[in-house]
Amino acid sequence: MIEVKIYYEDTDCGGVVYYANYLKYFERARTEYLEMRGYSVAALMKQGVLFVVVHAEVDYCSPGRYGETLIIETDVSDITRAALTFSHVVREKVSGRVVVKGAARLAATDRNGKVTRLDGAMVAALQSAAPSSELP
Repeated sequence: MIEVKIYYEDTDCGGVVYYANYLKYFERARTEYLEMRGYSVAALMKQGVLFVVVHAEVDYCSPGRYGETLIIETDVSDITRAALTFSHVVREKVSGRVVVKGAARLAATDRNGKVTRLDGAMVAALQSAAPSSELP
């Protein structure tokens, strides 16, 4: 879980979070999710494992507004040897109202963009950290 304070730069002319910024927030949350479990995205990149988003979806439930703080809850909802699906729920910190729900599927690739397998230990560790009701 991460917190994101909404600054003026995050909003449109009406003071509402610009819709595409939620994808950036999801990216931050995924990076933190992996790092909190001992997997540095930077270290994986140095090892030649890159993640590319192959599918993303976002459901906008209520507006996030300038000055609010958002809480982003992230889980791995599906994992294979070559891909991860992250699920995200964004809530306004004070009220707890759901602002956005979304998911992104990331494929693991090498530096040339060819799909590659993730380390088996990493897959097992992330599977054990994921909510069991959501894994196949």
